[in-house]
Amino acid sequence: MGLKKGKLFLIPTLLGDTTAAYILPQSTLEIIAQLDHFIVENLRTARRFLTKIETAKAIDELHFELHDKHFQEAALNELLKPLLQGIDIGLMSEAGTPCVADPGSAVVALAHRLGVQVVPLTGPNSILLALMASGFNGQAFSFHGYLPIQAKDRINSLKIIEKQAILKGETQIFIETPFRNNVLIESILQNCHPESLLCVAADISTQNEKIISKKVKDWKSMTYNYHKVPCVFLLWHETDFQTQKKQIGKYS
Repeated sequence: MGLKKGKLFLIPTLLGDTTAAYILPQSTLEIIAQLDHFIVENLRTARRFLTKIETAKAIDELHFELHDKHFQEAALNELLKPLLQGIDIGLMSEAGTPCVADPGSAVVALAHRLGVQVVPLTGPNSILLALMASGFNGQAFSFHGYLPIQAKDRINSLKIIEKQAILKGETQIFIETPFRNNVLIESILQNCHPESLLCVAADISTQNEKIISKKVKDWKSMTYNYHKVPCVFLLWHETDFQTQKKQIGKYS
Protein backbone atom coordinates (compact mmCIF):
# COMPACT_ATOMS: atom_id res chain seq x y z
CA MET A 1 0.00 0.00 0.00
CA GLY A 2 1.49 3.35 -1.08
CA LEU A 3 2.13 6.39 1.06
CA LYS A 4 -0.96 8.53 1.58
CA LYS A 5 -0.70 11.76 -0.37
CA GLY A 6 -0.94 15.17 1.23
CA LYS A 7 -3.70 17.67 0.44
CA LEU A 8 -3.36 20.96 -1.41
CA PHE A 9 -5.24 23.67 0.49
CA LEU A 10 -6.17 26.84 -1.44
CA ILE A 11 -5.75 29.66 1.07
CA PRO A 12 -7.58 32.98 0.59
CA THR A 13 -5.67 35.92 2.06
CA LEU A 14 -6.77 39.40 3.09
CA LEU A 15 -7.56 42.01 0.44
CA GLY A 16 -6.15 44.88 2.45
CA ASP A 17 -5.26 46.10 5.91
CA THR A 18 -8.01 44.54 7.99
CA THR A 19 -8.51 42.08 10.83
CA ALA A 20 -8.18 38.44 9.79
CA ALA A 21 -10.82 37.22 12.25
CA TYR A 22 -13.33 39.67 10.72
CA ILE A 23 -12.79 38.35 7.18
CA LEU A 24 -11.76 34.70 7.46
CA PRO A 25 -13.83 31.91 9.08
CA GLN A 26 -12.37 30.24 12.14
CA SER A 27 -12.23 26.92 10.30
CA THR A 28 -10.00 28.46 7.61
CA LEU A 29 -7.68 29.97 10.23
CA GLU A 30 -7.42 26.64 12.06
CA ILE A 31 -6.38 24.77 8.89
CA ILE A 32 -3.77 27.40 8.01
CA ALA A 33 -2.32 27.14 11.52
CA GLN A 34 -1.69 23.40 11.03
CA LEU A 35 0.35 23.77 7.83
CA ASP A 36 4.15 23.82 7.59
CA HIS A 37 4.59 24.05 3.81
CA PHE A 38 3.36 26.87 1.58
CA ILE A 39 3.52 27.76 -2.11
CA VAL A 40 3.17 31.54 -2.36
CA GLU A 41 2.94 34.23 -5.02
CA ASN A 42 4.84 36.77 -2.92
CA LEU A 43 7.09 35.72 -0.05
CA ARG A 44 6.97 39.03 1.80
CA THR A 45 3.17 39.34 1.84
CA ALA A 46 2.76 35.65 2.70
CA ARG A 47 5.01 35.94 5.75
CA ARG A 48 3.23 39.12 6.81
CA PHE A 49 -0.18 37.44 6.48
CA LEU A 50 0.85 34.40 8.52
CA THR A 51 2.34 36.67 11.20
CA LYS A 52 -0.89 38.64 11.33
CA ILE A 53 -3.12 35.63 11.89
CA GLU A 54 -0.78 34.49 14.69
CA THR A 55 -0.15 30.86 13.81
CA ALA A 56 1.22 28.70 16.62
CA LYS A 57 4.43 28.02 14.67
CA ALA A 58 7.28 30.48 14.27
CA ILE A 59 7.58 31.91 10.76
CA ASP A 60 11.21 30.75 10.50
CA GLU A 61 10.08 27.15 11.07
CA LEU A 62 7.80 27.21 8.01
CA HIS A 63 8.78 26.19 4.47
CA PHE A 64 8.02 28.56 1.58
CA GLU A 65 8.28 27.98 -2.16
CA LEU A 66 7.75 30.86 -4.59
CA HIS A 67 5.37 30.47 -7.54
CA ASP A 68 4.68 33.70 -9.42
CA LYS A 69 4.11 34.71 -13.04
CA HIS A 70 7.84 34.25 -13.78
CA PHE A 71 7.94 30.67 -12.53
CA GLN A 72 9.20 28.03 -14.95
CA GLU A 73 6.39 25.49 -15.28
CA ALA A 74 8.93 22.72 -15.90
CA ALA A 75 9.86 22.98 -12.20
CA LEU A 76 6.32 22.36 -10.95
CA ASN A 77 6.86 18.67 -10.22
CA GLU A 78 9.63 19.50 -7.77
CA LEU A 79 7.41 22.12 -6.15
CA LEU A 80 4.69 19.56 -5.42
CA LYS A 81 6.97 16.71 -4.36
CA PRO A 82 6.07 17.08 -0.62
CA LEU A 83 2.45 16.24 -1.49
CA LEU A 84 3.56 12.84 -2.76
CA GLN A 85 5.41 12.33 0.53
CA GLY A 86 2.23 12.82 2.54
CA ILE A 87 2.81 16.48 3.45
CA ASP A 88 -0.05 18.98 3.18
CA ILE A 89 0.68 22.24 1.34
CA GLY A 90 -1.09 25.60 1.39
CA LEU A 91 -1.27 27.57 -1.88
CA MET A 92 -1.46 31.30 -1.26
CA SER A 93 -2.13 34.24 -3.60
CA GLU A 94 -0.69 37.67 -2.90
CA ALA A 95 -4.20 38.92 -2.10
CA GLY A 96 -7.62 37.29 -2.07
CA THR A 97 -8.52 33.95 -3.62
CA PRO A 98 -5.85 31.75 -5.23
CA CYS A 99 -6.12 30.76 -8.92
CA VAL A 100 -8.54 33.55 -9.90
CA ALA A 101 -6.61 36.21 -11.85
CA ASP A 102 -3.60 34.48 -10.31
CA PRO A 103 -0.86 32.10 -11.58
CA GLY A 104 -1.72 29.39 -9.02
CA SER A 105 -4.06 27.53 -11.37
CA ALA A 106 -1.06 25.71 -12.89
CA VAL A 107 -0.23 24.30 -9.45
CA VAL A 108 -3.80 23.08 -8.99
CA ALA A 109 -3.91 21.54 -12.48
CA LEU A 110 -0.80 19.48 -11.73
CA ALA A 111 -2.18 18.44 -8.32
CA HIS A 112 -5.22 16.98 -10.08
CA ARG A 113 -3.00 15.09 -12.53
CA LEU A 114 -1.04 13.68 -9.58
CA GLY A 115 -4.25 12.50 -7.91
CA VAL A 116 -3.88 14.95 -5.02
CA GLN A 117 -6.99 16.18 -3.21
CA VAL A 118 -7.51 19.92 -3.73
CA VAL A 119 -9.33 21.73 -0.90
CA PRO A 120 -10.55 25.32 -1.51
CA LEU A 121 -10.92 27.26 1.75
CA THR A 122 -13.51 29.94 2.39
CA GLY A 123 -12.41 33.56 2.23
CA PRO A 124 -12.70 36.87 0.34
CA ASN A 125 -12.80 37.12 -3.44
CA SER A 126 -12.83 40.71 -4.67
CA ILE A 127 -14.47 39.82 -7.99
CA LEU A 128 -17.50 38.10 -6.46
CA LEU A 129 -17.80 40.63 -3.64
CA ALA A 130 -17.82 43.45 -6.21
CA LEU A 131 -20.46 41.66 -8.30
CA MET A 132 -22.62 41.09 -5.22
CA ALA A 133 -22.48 44.77 -4.28
CA SER A 134 -22.85 46.24 -7.78
CA GLY A 135 -26.56 45.68 -8.31
CA PHE A 136 -25.75 44.31 -11.76
CA ASN A 137 -26.70 40.98 -13.36
CA GLY A 138 -25.38 38.20 -11.16
CA GLN A 139 -26.90 35.41 -13.30
CA ALA A 140 -24.68 36.00 -16.33
CA PHE A 141 -21.29 37.66 -16.16
CA SER A 142 -17.82 37.56 -17.73
CA PHE A 143 -14.44 38.25 -16.15
CA HIS A 144 -11.77 39.65 -18.49
CA GLY A 145 -8.82 40.11 -16.15
CA TYR A 146 -6.56 43.02 -17.13
CA LEU A 147 -7.44 45.08 -20.18
CA PRO A 148 -4.67 46.02 -22.67
CA ILE A 149 -2.21 48.74 -21.63
CA GLN A 150 -2.04 50.54 -24.99
CA ALA A 151 -4.80 53.15 -25.33
CA LYS A 152 -6.01 52.01 -28.77
CA ASP A 153 -6.19 48.35 -27.72
CA ARG A 154 -7.85 49.23 -24.41
CA ILE A 155 -10.56 51.25 -26.17
CA ASN A 156 -11.21 48.40 -28.61
CA SER A 157 -11.56 45.96 -25.71
CA LEU A 158 -13.97 48.28 -23.91
CA LYS A 159 -16.16 48.56 -27.01
CA ILE A 160 -16.22 44.77 -27.43
CA ILE A 161 -17.15 44.02 -23.83
CA GLU A 162 -19.73 46.81 -23.73
CA LYS A 163 -21.34 45.32 -26.85
CA GLN A 164 -21.44 41.99 -25.03
CA ALA A 165 -23.11 43.68 -22.06
CA ILE A 166 -25.76 45.25 -24.28
CA LEU A 167 -26.49 42.25 -26.52
CA LYS A 168 -26.33 39.51 -23.86
CA GLY A 169 -27.27 41.40 -20.71
CA GLU A 170 -24.07 40.12 -19.06
CA THR A 171 -22.14 41.99 -16.41
CA GLN A 172 -18.58 42.61 -17.62
CA ILE A 173 -15.90 42.50 -14.92
CA PHE A 174 -12.27 43.56 -15.27
CA ILE A 175 -9.34 44.86 -13.24
CA GLU A 176 -6.39 47.18 -13.69
CA THR A 177 -3.00 47.85 -12.13
CA PRO A 178 -3.88 50.42 -9.41
CA PHE A 179 -1.71 53.24 -10.74
CA ARG A 180 -3.62 53.11 -14.06
CA ASN A 181 -7.12 53.16 -12.54
CA ASN A 182 -7.90 56.78 -13.36
CA VAL A 183 -6.74 56.34 -16.97
CA LEU A 184 -9.03 53.33 -17.34
CA ILE A 185 -12.03 55.22 -15.94
CA GLU A 186 -11.38 58.10 -18.34
CA SER A 187 -11.32 55.62 -21.24
CA ILE A 188 -14.67 54.21 -20.11
CA LEU A 189 -16.28 57.64 -19.74
CA GLN A 190 -15.04 58.81 -23.14
CA ASN A 191 -15.86 55.68 -25.13
CA CYS A 192 -18.82 53.88 -23.53
CA HIS A 193 -22.54 54.57 -23.96
CA PRO A 194 -23.88 57.24 -21.55
CA GLU A 195 -26.62 54.85 -20.38
CA SER A 196 -24.24 51.99 -19.60
CA LEU A 197 -23.67 51.41 -15.90
CA LEU A 198 -20.21 51.49 -14.35
CA CYS A 199 -19.43 50.14 -10.89
CA VAL A 200 -16.09 50.84 -9.24
CA ALA A 201 -15.54 48.66 -6.17
CA ALA A 202 -12.54 50.02 -4.24
CA ASP A 203 -10.69 48.75 -1.16
CA ILE A 204 -13.12 45.85 -0.76
CA SER A 205 -13.44 44.42 2.77
CA THR A 206 -11.35 47.19 4.35
CA GLN A 207 -12.38 50.21 6.42
CA ASN A 208 -11.94 52.37 3.30
CA GLU A 209 -14.28 50.26 1.18
CA LYS A 210 -16.22 52.32 -1.35
CA ILE A 211 -18.50 50.78 -3.99
CA ILE A 212 -20.30 53.09 -6.42
CA SER A 213 -22.64 52.09 -9.27
CA LYS A 214 -23.80 54.86 -11.62
CA LYS A 215 -24.50 55.45 -15.28
CA VAL A 216 -21.53 56.55 -17.37
CA LYS A 217 -23.17 59.93 -17.95
CA ASP A 218 -23.42 60.46 -14.17
CA TRP A 219 -19.81 59.45 -13.54
CA LYS A 220 -18.77 62.29 -15.87
CA SER A 221 -20.01 64.87 -13.38
CA MET A 222 -18.31 63.21 -10.39
CA THR A 223 -14.97 63.95 -8.78
CA TYR A 224 -12.98 60.80 -8.17
CA ASN A 225 -9.41 59.64 -7.57
CA TYR A 226 -8.65 55.91 -7.53
CA HIS A 227 -4.91 56.25 -8.07
CA LYS A 228 -3.08 53.30 -6.44
CA VAL A 229 -6.34 52.04 -4.87
CA PRO A 230 -7.17 48.32 -5.41
CA CYS A 231 -10.32 48.28 -7.55
CA VAL A 232 -12.63 45.96 -9.45
CA PHE A 233 -14.53 47.44 -12.42
CA LEU A 234 -17.93 46.27 -13.66
CA LEU A 235 -19.80 47.39 -16.78
CA TRP A 236 -23.42 46.56 -17.51
CA HIS A 237 -26.41 47.73 -19.54
CA GLU A 238 -29.67 47.52 -17.63
CA THR A 239 -32.28 47.44 -20.43
CA ASP A 240 -31.47 44.00 -21.75
CA PHE A 241 -31.30 42.50 -18.27
CA GLN A 242 -34.84 43.67 -17.51
CA THR A 243 -36.00 42.06 -20.77
CA GLN A 244 -34.13 38.90 -19.85
CA LYS A 245 -35.82 38.76 -16.44
CA LYS A 246 -39.26 39.03 -18.07
CA GLN A 247 -38.40 36.19 -20.44
CA ILE A 248 -37.20 34.01 -17.58
CA GLY A 249 -40.46 34.76 -15.73
CA LYS A 250 -42.51 33.31 -18.59
CA TYR A 251 -41.01 29.88 -18.03
CA SER A 252 -40.70 29.80 -14.24
